[in-house]
Amino acid sequence: MKKKAMKIKVIELSAYLRKAITPSAFLPTLGAIGTGILLMTLQTTSAQAAGQYYNCANANGCELVSSKYFTSNYTKTQYPVVLAHGLGGFNKLFGVLDYFYGIPQDLMRNGTNVYATKTSAVNNSEVRGEQLLQQIKIITAVSGKPKVNLLGHSQGGIDIRYVAGVAPQYVASVTAVSSPEQGSKTADDVLKTISATGVVGDAALGLLDLIGGFTDISSGTSIWELQEQDGWKSLVALSTDGAARFNAKFPAAMPPRYCGQPANTQVNGIKYYSFSGVGQVTNVLDVGDVALALTSLSFKGEANDGVVSACSSRLGQVIREDYRMNHLDAVNQVLGLTAWGEVNPKTLYRGQVNRLKNVGL
Repeated sequence: MKKKAMKIKVIELSAYLRKAITPSAFLPTLGAIGTGILLMTLQTTSAQAAGQYYNCANANGCELVSSKYFTSNYTKTQYPVVLAHGLGGFNKLFGVLDYFYGIPQDLMRNGTNVYATKTSAVNNSEVRGEQLLQQIKIITAVSGKPKVNLLGHSQGGIDIRYVAGVAPQYVASVTAVSSPEQGSKTADDVLKTISATGVVGDAALGLLDLIGGFTDISSGTSIWELQEQDGWKSLVALSTDGAARFNAKFPAAMPPRYCGQPANTQVNGIKYYSFSGVGQVTNVLDVGDVALALTSLSFKGEANDGVVSACSSRLGQVIREDYRMNHLDAVNQVLGLTAWGEVNPKTLYRGQVNRLKNVGL
């Protein structure tokens, strides 16, 4: 009888251990131990400690991508820098290619904490802006800083204005880079073409949505957590009429008219800046320049970078709008093939972040 009772106890204990010692049971413990080791490692790093560059593609928050020693404090801002991509964009493609090519690392080396965000590659700026806002809330929690400095390229420069408009408490500054703040005439022409071509136009929109999903997956987003893509909404948002409707809701630091100069550079305590370039073929080795030379035809001679006119890019304090750089050069693409003899795009971002540092941001 005693042997039978003991056997039952052993079976019960064995069943308990099998249930208890499962991945779901012990992984949190291992994770906590691993986190503790990581934190101790970071805490014991020297006072010039590592600059942190985060990937915010995943729905569950921002993950550390790389960590490097600062070489200076030239860009050591009070608040972190958040980079927002444009239409069809990504943060780090296949874990290798940065949308802002080499720029996060350059800013890191000079003292900045950098976060590269990932929103729907193809959608309007209110949808993308809401996605960006949720990531910014995570970033403020991760960084321990109440605000961020937002830098957005192309449509990203509109997305960050949305965030500043609906949640100014999280934003220290807004910098729009080659952004169609008053719409793009290229988008106008594409919309007209799609509307006139029926089935072919619908197929083109479907392809645009497919590209958006591809960039999600390529940026590390789970196939179960793909972001919403909508080619039609994205093109409407980037058109002249779409931009006018957006600007009526979010007029902060905008010029009073097309090709006018912004009257205000600070609204609700947020400082606004912009810079952009003109020209399309800036490097004969860059295959992207050919496409931009074609898209520039929509502007009929008006100064533009292939997608955005100089006049449309103006927001807040206009640093310059005539750098010899096209729309891709503005993010140091493709692979750093930018104009010979012109200031390096990394230098432009470094200078802008230093400007933010010098005004206490």
